[in-house]
Amino acid sequence: MRGIAVGTTAEREELLAAAVVEAVEGTSAYAGSVFLRSRDRRSIVLAATCGVPPSLLGGWRLIPVSSPIPVATAYSSGRTVHLADAEETMRRYPQLAVALPYAFGSCSVPVGAGGETFGSLAIIWAASPGGAGLSKAQRRHVRTIANRLGASLAALRARIGDPVECAPETTPVENPAPSAPAVRVGLFDWDLISGMISVDDEFCTIFDLDPRTFDGQAKTLHASLHPGDLAAFRFGAGEAASGSRTTSRRLRIRDHRYGGDGYRTVELWGRVPEADDAEPRTHLVGAIVDARAGSTALAAVERLRDGLFSLAPDGRVTYANHSALQLLDVSDDELLGRILWDVLPWLSDPDVESRHRSAMIAQAPASFLACPSPDRWLAFSLHPEADGVTGRVVPLGQPPSASTPSASSASSTESPTAATPTRLGVMHHVLQLGSALTEAVTTREVCEVVSDQLLPAFGGQQLAIYVVRNKTMHLLFHTGHHEDFLDWLEGAPLHARLPGTEALTSGAPLFIESRQDLSQNYPDIPTGEVRSWVYLPLIASSHPVGICVLGFDTTHQFTERDRGVLTALAGLIGQALERAQLYDSEFAIARGLQQALLPHRLPAIPGIRTVARYLPGTSGMDIGGDWYDVIPTTNGVSLIIGDVQGHSIAAAATMAQLRSAVRSFTAVGHAPGEVMAGVNRTLIDLDSGLLASCCCIHLEPRTHHAQAVTAGHPPPLLRRPDGTTDVLDLDVGPLLGVERASAYPGTRIALPPGSVLALYTDGLVEEPGADIDVGIDRLRASLAHARSDSLDELAGRLLHNARRSSYRADDIALLLTETAYGSGQQGSGGTSEGPCADRPHDSARGPGDDPRSVTFGESDT
Repeated sequence: MRGIAVGTTAEREELLAAAVVEAVEGTSAYAGSVFLRSRDRRSIVLAATCGVPPSLLGGWRLIPVSSPIPVATAYSSGRTVHLADAEETMRRYPQLAVALPYAFGSCSVPVGAGGETFGSLAIIWAASPGGAGLSKAQRRHVRTIANRLGASLAALRARIGDPVECAPETTPVENPAPSAPAVRVGLFDWDLISGMISVDDEFCTIFDLDPRTFDGQAKTLHASLHPGDLAAFRFGAGEAASGSRTTSRRLRIRDHRYGGDGYRTVELWGRVPEADDAEPRTHLVGAIVDARAGSTALAAVERLRDGLFSLAPDGRVTYANHSALQLLDVSDDELLGRILWDVLPWLSDPDVESRHRSAMIAQAPASFLACPSPDRWLAFSLHPEADGVTGRVVPLGQPPSASTPSASSASSTESPTAATPTRLGVMHHVLQLGSALTEAVTTREVCEVVSDQLLPAFGGQQLAIYVVRNKTMHLLFHTGHHEDFLDWLEGAPLHARLPGTEALTSGAPLFIESRQDLSQNYPDIPTGEVRSWVYLPLIASSHPVGICVLGFDTTHQFTERDRGVLTALAGLIGQALERAQLYDSEFAIARGLQQALLPHRLPAIPGIRTVARYLPGTSGMDIGGDWYDVIPTTNGVSLIIGDVQGHSIAAAATMAQLRSAVRSFTAVGHAPGEVMAGVNRTLIDLDSGLLASCCCIHLEPRTHHAQAVTAGHPPPLLRRPDGTTDVLDLDVGPLLGVERASAYPGTRIALPPGSVLALYTDGLVEEPGADIDVGIDRLRASLAHARSDSLDELAGRLLHNARRSSYRADDIALLLTETAYGSGQQGSGGTSEGPCADRPHDSARGPGDDPRSVTFGESDT
């Protein structure tokens, strides 16, 4: 990694390797991995594995942090994600289950320290349906390992440099799964003068000695040697001492498993350390090698007529017996070290690779049939362990019936090149982006999804999306640190000879791997700081929508896989962008209509201040029925807030009629209870089939009192000058539109000078799965503790949580009123301003606020 010393990288790799191996060995898992965050914090990068090689992980070497993948969820949430079996994986993470439809369980935990998350650690195990997965103790063990790794990385960063950020091109540390050794090696150091020999435990095991009681005498070993080999044993030592530096001898050692009557052959390798000619050579160091298990097994396998072969976890052939080579019609030079389905064209079927992956990930046997030639069929079976797969291939006497469901043919009558294996990464990226785009509604959301998915997946640093308007290119979205990226494309006509316009008009993606390639084909185009480019035409409904451009700060080679995946994704992006543009257009019309129905200005009332806020819901483009109003009267002012049931044009139209009815009944001097009764009759006469809630409070500034009436509406809040804040306990009347004869009793409330009255709709306090009273009390606490330097600022603070939410199922209306002065004091009055969309620097708006909210400024004296 750039910026980190080699020693730091090596130490980090040791920490990662130790952690992932310990996590795998300490649980029932057979594989594990560690991911660390990227420099731009947009993705997590595969940094270490145990058991499963990176090639088997396919598209999961670089994962956007927003991906619905367990390791990404563990990183972004800081929580353990435990999936006991395939059924739970499908239920909670369907994208992962579709891309890896195998029976396995997993546990992902965050890696970090001091409240900072560096990455995540994950382990997987073979899981049968209904399995319980890891025990609580095992999950705590994995979490402890991750926490210890996080603390070690933090300490390493404090001491040397930052070891927790990974570049996309980082090569992960690979730790093969443990396996039984075919060769055993024991080490020794023999003092030829004293006859003493120092050995390790493996040496003692080979000689069948107890390392705790071995006296270190070379002559003690004589009892374990075949009598005929004693002379060779002594001669080897003498030969080494006389000047030869390396010696090799085959020896027969007594095998006590056969009652002391049998022997097995081992090899003794020794070397005399370097010494001056004048110094005697007194030591022989070396090893005793016992390869009996491996050689015996190899001999047995070669005698079989069935074809047997061994695959590494990534599918590469590590061994094939003579029968397998004959059945497959290849030589060992052609086969060994290569992937089985890449060598044999008639196995180049997606199903073969999938069967191997299924065997490795589910740790369950798999089988399939293949037809190398029209008149010959072979049956394959795969038997996995964590360290690889043992395969068996046998000829099939009769060709399988086409109706046999278990006969999965891996061949076809087409040419060998006609079948191209489906790679996991292709499926992952298509599924991931496609799923994310289904949830993106606006053009901004579509652009952000594309940025979040494409840049981490392909290692890019710049992304720009241009759309076509009036046959010219216009920038819609850009992210990256080069602000002038593609400035020359802005306003370019479609017929211009430019990379973006030509890719769009031709419909073919353009991949430019170097500045030389760009200059050769487009000599007048400025390159800036970017070294490689991808131009993806966005086509939908057979017409050009725009162009998506990826930029790379370093020269980037685009593989065939990269080109295929990006070409496929361009179609998804184009369709999503076209849909989002239509939504934005219709949304603008709907919101414009709704804003037209709401008050554009609040009247200036002597003795009080008022401010209103409106936030549309984000669940769709249908407009709602929330409304508010401030109506001056001869003896005070009436504050109105209401909510018509549903989200539709009908709801908005009903809201407009009810608002007019409220104003009419109030204007002729009716009391609040009479106003509500008249509006109720109006709604029933409209026969809209809709219900509505409403709250009407008539303030009398000179008396510091008010009369409040509510028709099934959430209760108002009152903050007094001393800061105490209450939910007003009002007599509640029925919803509007239920019964024509409904009565609406009033409640008299005291309003000391300096009090703040809050009226709101239920969208501000309702949360899915929670009681509305909890939301009301949370709003009451916010009102009680919020600073009140200005009513405008207070409104912004009360809406802060709602504004920050990415999803609002309902509209929100808020009306705040402050009795600003004492009895009889008059003010100059004032009028509010229009929608905040025309006031982008409104003081009440904070980062992340919805720019489509309707904001009214203060009306004060």
